[in-house]
Amino acid sequence: MSNHVNPEVPPGRGVFCNRTLNLRSVRAIGYDMDYTLVDYRVDAFERMVYAQARERLASESWPVHGLEFDGRMVTRGLVIDTELGNLVKANRFGFVKRAMHGTRMLEFAEQRDAYTQTLVDLGDPRWVFLNTLFSLSEGCLFAQAVDLLDRGALPRPFEYASLYRHVRAGVDAQHMEGHLKAEIAVAPGRYVVQDPEAALALLDQKAAGKKLLLITNSEWSFTSKMMAHAYDRHLPGDMTWRQLFDVVIVSARKPAFFTEHGPFFDVVDETGLLRPLSRPLRAGGIYLGGSAAQVEKDLGISGDEILYVGDHMFGDVHVSKRTLSWRTALVLRELEGEVSALETYRPTELRLMALMEEKEALEARLSQARLALQRLHTGYGPAASADAATLDYRVQDLRGQLVALDAEISPLAKAGNELTNARWGLLTRAGNDKSHLTRQIERYADIYTSRVSNLLHATPFAYFRSPRGSLPHDPGAQA
Repeated sequence: MSNHVNPEVPPGRGVFCNRTLNLRSVRAIGYDMDYTLVDYRVDAFERMVYAQARERLASESWPVHGLEFDGRMVTRGLVIDTELGNLVKANRFGFVKRAMHGTRMLEFAEQRDAYTQTLVDLGDPRWVFLNTLFSLSEGCLFAQAVDLLDRGALPRPFEYASLYRHVRAGVDAQHMEGHLKAEIAVAPGRYVVQDPEAALALLDQKAAGKKLLLITNSEWSFTSKMMAHAYDRHLPGDMTWRQLFDVVIVSARKPAFFTEHGPFFDVVDETGLLRPLSRPLRAGGIYLGGSAAQVEKDLGISGDEILYVGDHMFGDVHVSKRTLSWRTALVLRELEGEVSALETYRPTELRLMALMEEKEALEARLSQARLALQRLHTGYGPAASADAATLDYRVQDLRGQLVALDAEISPLAKAGNELTNARWGLLTRAGNDKSHLTRQIERYADIYTSRVSNLLHATPFAYFRSPRGSLPHDPGAQA
């Protein structure tokens, strides 16, 4: 993964490339809205979702009044194990590297016993991938509900899987019943992060001849208020957000929008009045529902001529790439903090790498000494270079040096494993390996970045080049 380099742009604001992408060949750019075009204050947003879901459970006599949202307990990219009631972090191969039962992190031995013979497979309904910032309140509430279930404090019995479904239903209800978005629409300043550069990035793209599409699952009334609040003040003259987009599609029902052939409806006026669409999509139109297939047909563009930008790993990026071969961009808001933490940690990392090289050299010398001692005692192989006492002393001395070195390495490695989050560490790493989330990003996101406005610095004419893939046997490669 490489950064589209602009020396004036902070490292965390870069655009990172998995597969070569020439923006000059892209004729249309589609955008999701929530957490993509409109950035929310995550803690405030998810705390409100959590509180409303908690009250719903309280109305069912759940003892949840003392529970509070903890934004550090859960991160994007974790996986819920609905069989064991755990949240886990897996590496790119599906091996569990960290696990939490309820709100308690599992000790290494417990984790090993639970997952030695188990790989995370997102195709198995046992596993639920938390792949968007909207998942944080759900994950936190589920973990706390597991604690209640284990204590026998719930009013009726559950299995962990049915417990998850019940919690998920309570959280989903907040998004579907309208109370949540009504509260945000009343006080958008409390929840929306202003980013003036996002408007300029879209203006650049439009002036460069790109068709701009807004494709969101949010309904028209909420979309209109959020986009006006986030964009109108940053546009020139009397221009409004509506004039930025060739086509606006609300209540799109993603991911079904990309895979099915639902009907389009015209949004006739500002009240959201609908009528069935009986003609092709037109520039400046506002529509409800529909399908990506009809967008391609009516706009005369398809496949890799379209770039879709969203924050949802499955609903935006995975399905549009797999089903339609659209080019894809993932917005990973946490990336800025992640890159900043890595920059700060870099001197420590260099020291750790040097110590690890020293450790590898000591381990190699120890292995050779043990082998020489083994051959001497067993009576085979070439003549030993030293007697048994000397070799035994060498083995013990090297082991002592390794113990001392491990004592120096351990706190440095621990600090690296706790960057950005003491429980789970970096989103993109699982120990020394790539995380399961990173594997999904590599597979389905052509480019990824922390916010839409980062495309401003890349310009609409950028040529993003993917890096040469590295292999463990490459000269100079780190194991």
